[in-house]
Amino acid sequence: MLAVWVDQLLGFASGALAAIRQDERYPTLMRWAREEGPGRVGGDKTLAQALAPELWSQTPLERLGFACEQLARPGRNEPCWCDSGRKMKQCCGAVNLPGHLPPHLMWMLSLREWKGSTLKAALASGRAPAQALLEAGLIAAESGQRGRAQQILESLFDNSDWDRLPEQAEPAFEILLDLFQERGFYRKREALLDEVLERGPMFLRGVALERLCLMHLDNDDLDSARSAFVRAQQALPDSPTLAYVEAMLLLHEGNEEEAVERSRFWLRRLTRRGDLDPDQLQFLADLADNPGATLADQLLSAEEDLGDALVGLQTLLAELTPPPPIKVEQQDGELVYRSTAREDTFFAEFQEGFEIEIDPDATMGFLGDPWVNAGQWLPALCSNPEQLDSPAVLQSVALALTSRFGSLPWMAPSLLEPLAERLERWLIQVRQAGDGPLSWDRADNVQLLRAGLALVVGMERGSRQHSRELAELLLSLDSGDSLGLRELVLDQLLREGRNDEALEMSQQALASATGDEEMPLLGMYMGQVLALYRLGKLDEAASALERARRHNGHAIMLLCADNPRPASVAPNTGAEVDPGTRAEAWQYRTLMRDQWRNTPGALDWLSSASRN
Repeated sequence: MLAVWVDQLLGFASGALAAIRQDERYPTLMRWAREEGPGRVGGDKTLAQALAPELWSQTPLERLGFACEQLARPGRNEPCWCDSGRKMKQCCGAVNLPGHLPPHLMWMLSLREWKGSTLKAALASGRAPAQALLEAGLIAAESGQRGRAQQILESLFDNSDWDRLPEQAEPAFEILLDLFQERGFYRKREALLDEVLERGPMFLRGVALERLCLMHLDNDDLDSARSAFVRAQQALPDSPTLAYVEAMLLLHEGNEEEAVERSRFWLRRLTRRGDLDPDQLQFLADLADNPGATLADQLLSAEEDLGDALVGLQTLLAELTPPPPIKVEQQDGELVYRSTAREDTFFAEFQEGFEIEIDPDATMGFLGDPWVNAGQWLPALCSNPEQLDSPAVLQSVALALTSRFGSLPWMAPSLLEPLAERLERWLIQVRQAGDGPLSWDRADNVQLLRAGLALVVGMERGSRQHSRELAELLLSLDSGDSLGLRELVLDQLLREGRNDEALEMSQQALASATGDEEMPLLGMYMGQVLALYRLGKLDEAASALERARRHNGHAIMLLCADNPRPASVAPNTGAEVDPGTRAEAWQYRTLMRDQWRNTPGALDWLSSASRN
């Protein structure tokens, strides 16, 4: 019965609203209610007449600046407000509505109907009930009307009276943040987060902190992500989302064992509460068993259009047989790879579905978005795995996967490591072909080098050791480091606590770069300082710190500050930063401050040394 009433009510209210909008006069509505209204409520004329005045009183009217013209409810012995001429107790007062009548219904339907300047004016009036804004915004979002959804949901949260928000506003808040992200309104997203964190209700502050943590993870700013997570814990200590966020954070930090331990802690803690549904408990159990695999499965299941194809690719890569040798020769003291006719044929077949060309002027990049056509090339590749015998195909696939999944540590083992193993077989074959460098601009060498760079970057977070080993293999073939891999290897050595090797690498790199003021060497300078400090060589560390300060005067201040003002360049954008600039210092901070903070006494020493 309730479902029938809801359907009847929505149908009647929609028809009533159309009648009201003809001239926004009460008699027009009542005429419609008597003539057409009964057909919307199962032929019940008395119900139609009783509903109409209730709906009129909650309908916003443009002629009144979107206020409602509420009718005074008659007394039992007064004339009925439906203008039937009978007493209220003998007319509408004797009708019992079959179910609840939401007081915001006509506002919600109006928000769904209005467009352009009318919608804008209605929202600006500030008269719309919060529940109406919430429901209309969610309906617009679900139906793909992103602009309308953003406009309505912005109005919901654009109010200093946070107490008026219904608790169901949490999903609307997350949807609005997603809309800002998808549509490029980054400043609005940041402003909303700041507003909620400063003045919002507690249930939204926790969500905002969780989202802030994820944003920092996307930007590789692990230190800020950790800070946001701690604040989220304090705001909502029993939120199940925190288990998911902390697992992500720990995997980004390279702490796989701790991610398992903390996931088990959350499972025990939240299970004792007894208020989680079976799906939530199963997710927590899976997370405790294998955080990386669980997060990877969750991501693939969220890929509505490509989930099956990506799972197919995982299966294909897990079962790949070793590739055949490639054609390598030594020419003029250099190593040269040339593609064969078979490899060219495979690449041509692959490119029919892939379509997007690689940017020849970039070390990593396409002249378009390869994921637009992923519904074509992913299934085709799974059906023709022999195409991966072509380094050109492997290059395109590695670049595409890194561009989409390279910032997610849990995706590296199943999608990137199998490709890296395939490439390594070819690189070892190149190394065995003789002495000499594998130069970027000779023959088809770029296919191997660009694929290698993409895989090193893509595995850096989720398969650190494999990433470093591949980078070192590439460096052995490219001693001039045209790919800029030394700094990446140095960072990984420091994360693994291999401080002697990190010191040796930094010294070699800085010695070879003497006099080149254009090289981005801040990571080498500061890596040398951190390695010396960890090795207890404080005098040498102080001297190295002075050299780093001469290179970039912003670095020490940004490293020591807890909440400095961000620079405009984020580390995962791929944008070049000029040596000596604040942007260079900020980029180093976001990538490596967690290592300084996790080294006992390092930041205090750095702050003290900078004052001497």
